Amino acid sequence: MANSATNKTVLSKYLELDQPNGKVMAEYLWIDGSGEGIRSKCRTLDFTPKHPKECPIWNFDGSSTAQAEGSNSDMYLHPCAIFNDPFRKGNNRLVLCEVFKYNKKPAETNKRNTCNAVMEKAKDEKPWFGIEQEYTILDNDGHPFGWPKNGFPGPQGPYYCGVGANRVYGRDIVEAHYKACLYAGVDICGCNAEVMPAQWEFQVGPSEGINMGDHLWVARYILHRVAEDFGVVVTLDPKPMQGDWNGAGAHTNYSTKSMREPNGLAVIEEAIEKLSYQHVRHIKAYDPNEGKDNERRLTGLHETSSIHDFSAGVANRGASIRIPRQVAEDGYGYLEDRRPSSNCDPYAVTEVIVRTTVLNE
Repeated sequence: MANSATNKTVLSKYLELDQPNGKVMAEYLWIDGSGEGIRSKCRTLDFTPKHPKECPIWNFDGSSTAQAEGSNSDMYLHPCAIFNDPFRKGNNRLVLCEVFKYNKKPAETNKRNTCNAVMEKAKDEKPWFGIEQEYTILDNDGHPFGWPKNGFPGPQGPYYCGVGANRVYGRDIVEAHYKACLYAGVDICGCNAEVMPAQWEFQVGPSEGINMGDHLWVARYILHRVAEDFGVVVTLDPKPMQGDWNGAGAHTNYSTKSMREPNGLAVIEEAIEKLSYQHVRHIKAYDPNEGKDNERRLTGLHETSSIHDFSAGVANRGASIRIPRQVAEDGYGYLEDRRPSSNCDPYAVTEVIVRTTVLNE
Protein backbone atom coordinates (compact mmCIF):
# COMPACT_ATOMS: atom_id res chain seq x y z
CA MET A 1 0.00 0.00 0.00
CA ALA A 2 1.34 3.44 -0.89
CA ASN A 3 2.24 5.77 1.95
CA SER A 4 -0.52 8.40 2.02
CA ALA A 5 0.42 10.04 5.32
CA THR A 6 0.07 13.81 5.55
CA ASN A 7 2.18 16.29 7.49
CA LYS A 8 0.55 16.93 10.86
CA THR A 9 2.78 19.95 11.43
CA VAL A 10 1.15 21.66 8.47
CA LEU A 11 -2.29 20.77 9.84
CA SER A 12 -1.51 22.29 13.24
CA LYS A 13 -1.46 25.88 11.95
CA TYR A 14 -5.03 25.49 10.74
CA LEU A 15 -6.22 23.84 13.95
CA GLU A 16 -4.80 26.82 15.85
CA LEU A 17 -7.01 29.31 13.96
CA ASP A 18 -9.46 31.17 16.17
CA GLN A 19 -12.96 29.77 16.05
CA PRO A 20 -15.80 32.35 15.97
CA ASN A 21 -17.71 32.75 19.21
CA GLY A 22 -20.84 30.64 19.32
CA LYS A 23 -19.71 28.32 16.53
CA VAL A 24 -19.26 24.68 17.54
CA MET A 25 -18.05 21.80 15.38
CA ALA A 26 -20.13 18.73 16.24
CA GLU A 27 -18.83 15.37 14.99
CA TYR A 28 -21.77 12.96 14.76
CA LEU A 29 -20.78 9.30 15.32
CA TRP A 30 -22.78 6.17 14.52
CA ILE A 31 -22.46 2.40 14.09
CA ASP A 32 -22.66 1.26 10.47
CA GLY A 33 -24.30 -1.77 8.85
CA SER A 34 -21.47 -4.13 9.80
CA GLY A 35 -22.35 -3.76 13.47
CA GLU A 36 -18.72 -3.03 14.29
CA GLY A 37 -17.62 -0.13 12.08
CA ILE A 38 -17.88 3.50 13.19
CA ARG A 39 -18.77 6.32 10.80
CA SER A 40 -18.76 10.05 11.45
CA LYS A 41 -19.45 13.42 9.85
CA CYS A 42 -19.30 16.99 11.07
CA ARG A 43 -21.68 19.93 11.19
CA THR A 44 -21.61 23.44 12.67
CA LEU A 45 -23.90 24.32 15.57
CA ASP A 46 -24.60 27.89 16.66
CA PHE A 47 -24.49 26.97 20.35
CA THR A 48 -22.64 24.68 22.73
CA PRO A 49 -24.90 21.70 23.46
CA LYS A 50 -25.22 20.61 27.07
CA HIS A 51 -27.54 17.66 26.39
CA PRO A 52 -27.90 15.36 23.37
CA LYS A 53 -31.56 16.35 22.96
CA GLU A 54 -30.39 19.88 22.15
CA CYS A 55 -28.53 18.58 19.07
CA PRO A 56 -30.59 18.42 15.88
CA ILE A 57 -31.55 15.11 14.31
CA TRP A 58 -29.49 14.66 11.14
CA ASN A 59 -29.44 12.22 8.24
CA PHE A 60 -26.97 10.32 6.05
CA ASP A 61 -26.80 8.06 3.02
CA GLY A 62 -27.48 4.58 4.36
CA SER A 63 -26.76 2.96 0.99
CA SER A 64 -23.09 3.83 1.52
CA THR A 65 -22.94 2.26 5.00
CA ALA A 66 -24.73 -1.05 4.25
CA GLN A 67 -27.85 0.23 6.05
CA ALA A 68 -30.26 1.06 3.21
CA GLU A 69 -30.92 0.66 -0.50
CA GLY A 70 -30.03 3.45 -2.91
CA SER A 71 -33.68 3.91 -3.87
CA ASN A 72 -34.60 4.74 -0.26
CA SER A 73 -31.30 5.68 1.33
CA ASP A 74 -31.98 8.36 3.95
CA MET A 75 -31.25 7.23 7.50
CA TYR A 76 -31.66 9.40 10.61
CA LEU A 77 -29.15 10.19 13.34
CA HIS A 78 -30.70 10.73 16.77
CA PRO A 79 -28.13 12.15 19.22
CA CYS A 80 -27.93 10.15 22.45
CA ALA A 81 -24.67 11.14 24.19
CA ILE A 82 -22.20 14.05 24.07
CA PHE A 83 -18.45 14.07 24.73
CA ASN A 84 -15.70 16.67 24.49
CA ASP A 85 -13.80 16.54 21.20
CA PRO A 86 -10.13 15.78 21.99
CA PHE A 87 -9.03 16.46 18.40
CA ARG A 88 -10.56 19.91 17.85
CA LYS A 89 -10.78 20.81 21.57
CA GLY A 90 -12.46 23.99 22.80
CA ASN A 91 -16.27 23.84 22.82
CA ASN A 92 -16.33 21.31 19.98
CA ARG A 93 -18.15 18.06 20.66
CA LEU A 94 -18.42 14.41 19.72
CA VAL A 95 -22.09 13.44 19.39
CA LEU A 96 -22.89 9.74 19.59
CA CYS A 97 -26.09 8.84 17.74
CA GLU A 98 -28.63 6.08 17.33
CA VAL A 99 -29.60 5.22 13.76
CA PHE A 100 -33.23 5.08 12.64
CA LYS A 101 -34.72 4.05 9.30
CA TYR A 102 -37.09 6.01 7.04
CA ASN A 103 -40.07 4.49 8.91
CA LYS A 104 -38.70 5.77 12.24
CA LYS A 105 -37.85 2.24 13.42
CA PRO A 106 -34.35 1.46 14.77
CA ALA A 107 -31.83 0.24 12.19
CA GLU A 108 -30.87 -3.43 12.45
CA THR A 109 -27.50 -2.54 13.97
CA ASN A 110 -29.02 -0.06 16.43
CA LYS A 111 -28.66 -2.30 19.49
CA ARG A 112 -28.72 0.70 21.81
CA ASN A 113 -32.47 1.17 21.47
CA THR A 114 -33.48 -2.15 23.06
CA CYS A 115 -30.51 -2.09 25.44
CA ASN A 116 -31.68 1.22 26.86
CA ALA A 117 -35.18 -0.18 27.45
CA VAL A 118 -33.71 -3.20 29.28
CA MET A 119 -31.48 -1.02 31.45
CA GLU A 120 -34.48 1.12 32.37
CA LYS A 121 -36.38 -1.99 33.51
CA ALA A 122 -33.42 -3.14 35.60
CA LYS A 123 -32.43 0.26 37.00
CA ASP A 124 -33.31 -0.63 40.59
CA GLU A 125 -30.55 -3.26 40.53
CA LYS A 126 -28.05 -0.66 39.30
CA PRO A 127 -26.14 -2.92 36.87
CA TRP A 128 -22.47 -1.95 36.63
CA PHE A 129 -20.14 -2.99 33.84
CA GLY A 130 -16.43 -2.74 33.15
CA ILE A 131 -15.21 -3.93 29.75
CA GLU A 132 -11.61 -4.83 28.94
CA GLN A 133 -11.19 -3.88 25.28
CA GLU A 134 -8.34 -5.73 23.60
CA TYR A 135 -7.06 -4.67 20.17
CA THR A 136 -4.07 -5.07 17.85
CA ILE A 137 -2.05 -2.34 16.14
CA LEU A 138 -1.20 -3.01 12.49
CA ASP A 139 0.95 -1.33 9.88
CA ASN A 140 -0.88 -0.11 6.78
CA ASP A 141 0.08 -3.38 5.06
CA GLY A 142 -1.97 -5.33 7.62
CA HIS A 143 1.11 -6.75 9.38
CA PRO A 144 1.26 -6.40 13.19
CA PHE A 145 3.05 -3.21 14.15
CA GLY A 146 6.70 -3.79 15.09
CA TRP A 147 6.79 -7.41 13.89
CA PRO A 148 9.58 -8.48 11.49
CA LYS A 149 8.26 -8.17 7.94
CA ASN A 150 9.53 -11.60 6.92
CA GLY A 151 9.13 -13.49 10.17
CA PHE A 152 7.79 -13.48 13.68
CA PRO A 153 8.83 -12.04 17.03
CA GLY A 154 9.91 -14.33 19.85
CA PRO A 155 7.30 -16.54 21.55
CA GLN A 156 4.71 -15.07 23.90
CA GLY A 157 5.83 -14.54 27.46
CA PRO A 158 7.73 -11.26 27.87
CA TYR A 159 5.16 -8.96 26.24
CA TYR A 160 2.25 -8.89 28.72
CA CYS A 161 2.54 -5.64 30.70
CA GLY A 162 6.04 -5.44 29.22
CA VAL A 163 8.45 -2.53 29.29
CA GLY A 164 11.14 -1.78 26.71
CA ALA A 165 11.41 -1.31 22.96
CA ASN A 166 12.06 -5.03 22.46
CA ARG A 167 8.86 -6.00 24.29
CA VAL A 168 6.17 -3.45 23.47
CA TYR A 169 5.26 -1.86 20.15
CA GLY A 170 3.08 1.22 19.78
CA ARG A 171 3.01 2.71 23.27
CA ASP A 172 2.74 6.24 21.81
CA ILE A 173 -0.67 5.35 20.38
CA VAL A 174 -1.79 3.90 23.71
CA GLU A 175 -0.69 6.95 25.72
CA ALA A 176 -2.30 9.37 23.27
CA HIS A 177 -5.55 7.38 23.32
CA TYR A 178 -5.69 7.33 27.12
CA LYS A 179 -5.24 11.10 27.45
CA ALA A 180 -7.71 11.76 24.63
CA CYS A 181 -10.35 9.60 26.34
CA LEU A 182 -9.88 11.41 29.65
CA TYR A 183 -10.25 14.75 27.89
CA ALA A 184 -13.39 13.55 26.11
CA GLY A 185 -15.00 12.45 29.38
CA VAL A 186 -14.88 8.73 28.66
CA ASP A 187 -14.86 6.47 31.75
CA ILE A 188 -11.49 4.94 30.82
CA CYS A 189 -9.90 3.40 33.89
CA GLY A 190 -6.73 1.62 32.75
CA CYS A 191 -4.56 0.17 30.00
CA ASN A 192 -1.81 -2.41 29.55
CA ALA A 193 0.23 -4.27 26.95
CA GLU A 194 -1.25 -7.69 26.20
CA VAL A 195 0.13 -11.21 25.70
CA MET A 196 0.73 -10.96 21.94
CA PRO A 197 3.19 -8.26 20.83
CA ALA A 198 1.43 -5.22 19.27
CA GLN A 199 -1.72 -6.23 21.18
CA TRP A 200 -3.00 -3.84 23.85
CA GLU A 201 -5.97 -3.41 26.15
CA PHE A 202 -7.80 -0.51 27.68
CA GLN A 203 -10.56 -0.74 30.26
CA VAL A 204 -13.74 1.33 30.48
CA GLY A 205 -15.88 1.43 33.62
CA PRO A 206 -17.34 0.92 36.04
CA SER A 207 -20.25 2.36 34.08
CA GLU A 208 -23.90 1.94 34.95
CA GLY A 209 -26.48 0.69 32.49
CA ILE A 210 -26.51 2.23 29.02
CA ASN A 211 -23.41 4.33 29.78
CA MET A 212 -21.20 1.27 29.29
CA GLY A 213 -22.01 1.00 25.60
CA ASP A 214 -21.91 4.75 25.03
CA HIS A 215 -18.47 5.17 26.58
CA LEU A 216 -16.92 2.11 24.93
CA TRP A 217 -18.11 3.05 21.44
CA VAL A 218 -16.72 6.58 21.83
CA ALA A 219 -13.44 5.16 23.19
CA ARG A 220 -13.23 2.96 20.08
CA TYR A 221 -13.84 5.96 17.82
CA ILE A 222 -11.09 7.89 19.56
CA LEU A 223 -8.74 4.90 19.24
CA HIS A 224 -9.26 4.69 15.48
CA ARG A 225 -8.78 8.44 15.11
CA VAL A 226 -5.58 8.43 17.16
CA ALA A 227 -4.25 5.52 15.09
CA GLU A 228 -5.13 7.51 11.96
CA ASP A 229 -2.99 10.40 13.19
CA PHE A 230 -0.06 8.04 13.75
CA GLY A 231 -0.46 6.42 10.34
CA VAL A 232 -1.28 2.96 11.69
CA VAL A 233 -4.39 0.78 11.78
CA VAL A 234 -6.24 -0.69 14.76
CA THR A 235 -8.09 -3.97 14.37
CA LEU A 236 -10.64 -5.43 16.78
CA ASP A 237 -10.48 -8.80 15.02
CA PRO A 238 -10.68 -11.51 17.71
CA LYS A 239 -7.91 -13.62 16.12
CA PRO A 240 -5.75 -11.41 13.88
CA MET A 241 -2.84 -13.86 13.80
CA GLN A 242 -3.28 -17.60 13.41
CA GLY A 243 -1.00 -19.97 15.29
CA ASP A 244 0.34 -19.86 18.81
CA TRP A 245 -0.77 -16.30 19.50
CA ASN A 246 -3.46 -15.02 21.84
CA GLY A 247 -6.69 -13.69 20.38
CA ALA A 248 -8.48 -10.53 21.48
CA GLY A 249 -11.61 -10.32 23.60
CA ALA A 250 -13.79 -7.83 25.44
CA HIS A 251 -13.98 -9.44 28.87
CA THR A 252 -17.04 -8.02 30.59
CA ASN A 253 -17.05 -7.47 34.35
CA TYR A 254 -20.56 -7.27 35.72
CA SER A 255 -22.34 -6.75 39.01
CA THR A 256 -25.69 -5.69 40.37
CA LYS A 257 -26.52 -3.92 43.61
CA SER A 258 -27.35 -7.29 45.20
CA MET A 259 -24.00 -8.77 44.13
CA ARG A 260 -22.09 -5.88 45.65
CA GLU A 261 -23.75 -6.21 49.05
CA PRO A 262 -22.69 -8.62 51.85
CA ASN A 263 -23.39 -12.26 50.91
CA GLY A 264 -23.58 -11.16 47.28
CA LEU A 265 -21.57 -14.22 46.24
CA ALA A 266 -24.75 -16.28 46.42
CA VAL A 267 -26.39 -13.87 43.96
CA ILE A 268 -23.33 -14.12 41.69
CA GLU A 269 -23.52 -17.92 41.73
CA GLU A 270 -27.24 -17.77 40.93
CA ALA A 271 -26.49 -15.45 38.00
CA ILE A 272 -23.84 -17.85 36.72
CA GLU A 273 -26.35 -20.69 36.79
CA LYS A 274 -28.78 -18.59 34.73
CA LEU A 275 -26.00 -17.75 32.27
CA SER A 276 -25.16 -21.45 31.90
CA TYR A 277 -28.67 -22.16 30.58
CA GLN A 278 -28.36 -19.44 27.91
CA HIS A 279 -24.82 -20.13 26.61
CA VAL A 280 -25.75 -20.44 22.92
CA ARG A 281 -27.90 -17.30 23.06
CA HIS A 282 -25.02 -15.33 24.56
CA ILE A 283 -22.45 -16.61 22.08
CA LYS A 284 -24.69 -15.36 19.25
CA ALA A 285 -24.86 -11.93 20.89
CA TYR A 286 -21.15 -11.70 21.65
CA ASP A 287 -19.87 -10.87 18.17
CA PRO A 288 -21.54 -9.15 15.18
CA ASN A 289 -21.55 -12.39 13.16
CA GLU A 290 -23.43 -14.52 15.72
CA GLY A 291 -20.38 -16.42 16.96
CA LYS A 292 -18.52 -16.95 13.69
CA ASP A 293 -15.82 -14.42 14.61
CA ASN A 294 -15.48 -15.67 18.18
CA GLU A 295 -15.19 -19.27 17.00
CA ARG A 296 -11.63 -18.54 15.87
CA ARG A 297 -10.74 -17.28 19.38
CA LEU A 298 -12.70 -19.48 21.80
CA THR A 299 -10.79 -22.72 21.20
CA GLY A 300 -9.99 -23.74 24.75
CA LEU A 301 -6.41 -22.54 24.23
CA HIS A 302 -4.68 -19.21 24.89
CA GLU A 303 -6.65 -18.36 28.05
CA THR A 304 -10.07 -19.13 26.56
CA SER A 305 -12.85 -21.62 27.11
CA SER A 306 -14.26 -23.64 24.22
CA ILE A 307 -17.07 -21.89 22.38
CA HIS A 308 -19.08 -25.12 22.64
CA ASP A 309 -18.94 -25.47 26.43
CA PHE A 310 -19.94 -23.37 29.42
CA SER A 311 -17.70 -23.33 32.48
CA ALA A 312 -17.08 -21.22 35.56
CA GLY A 313 -14.42 -21.08 38.24
CA VAL A 314 -12.56 -18.97 40.76
CA ALA A 315 -9.53 -17.20 39.24
CA ASN A 316 -9.76 -19.48 36.17
CA ARG A 317 -8.90 -17.60 32.98
CA GLY A 318 -9.73 -20.67 30.94
CA ALA A 319 -13.38 -20.59 32.02
CA SER A 320 -16.38 -18.90 30.43
CA ILE A 321 -17.07 -17.05 33.68
CA ARG A 322 -14.36 -16.15 36.16
CA ILE A 323 -15.03 -15.24 39.77
CA PRO A 324 -12.03 -13.17 40.90
CA ARG A 325 -10.30 -14.70 43.91
CA GLN A 326 -10.78 -11.53 45.95
CA VAL A 327 -14.53 -11.73 45.32
CA ALA A 328 -14.60 -15.36 46.51
CA GLU A 329 -12.72 -14.35 49.67
CA ASP A 330 -14.85 -11.26 50.38
CA GLY A 331 -18.14 -13.01 49.66
CA TYR A 332 -19.44 -10.25 47.35
CA GLY A 333 -18.42 -8.26 44.29
CA TYR A 334 -18.68 -9.10 40.58
CA LEU A 335 -18.17 -11.74 37.90
CA GLU A 336 -16.16 -11.63 34.68
CA ASP A 337 -17.70 -12.97 31.47
CA ARG A 338 -14.70 -13.87 29.31
CA ARG A 339 -16.68 -14.86 26.20
CA PRO A 340 -17.42 -11.54 24.42
CA SER A 341 -15.32 -10.94 21.31
CA SER A 342 -13.14 -7.86 20.91
CA ASN A 343 -15.41 -6.69 18.06
CA CYS A 344 -18.65 -7.21 20.01
CA ASP A 345 -21.34 -4.58 20.30
CA PRO A 346 -21.29 -3.66 24.02
CA TYR A 347 -24.99 -2.75 23.84
CA ALA A 348 -25.83 -6.30 22.74
CA VAL A 349 -23.53 -7.84 25.36
CA THR A 350 -24.79 -5.84 28.33
CA GLU A 351 -28.42 -6.20 27.25
CA VAL A 352 -28.38 -9.99 27.07
CA ILE A 353 -26.51 -10.28 30.39
CA VAL A 354 -29.12 -8.16 32.20
CA ARG A 355 -32.03 -9.90 30.44
CA THR A 356 -30.72 -13.27 31.59
CA THR A 357 -29.62 -12.49 35.15
CA VAL A 358 -32.01 -9.74 36.31
CA LEU A 359 -35.14 -9.81 34.15
CA ASN A 360 -35.17 -13.62 33.70
CA GLU A 361 -36.04 -13.19 30.03
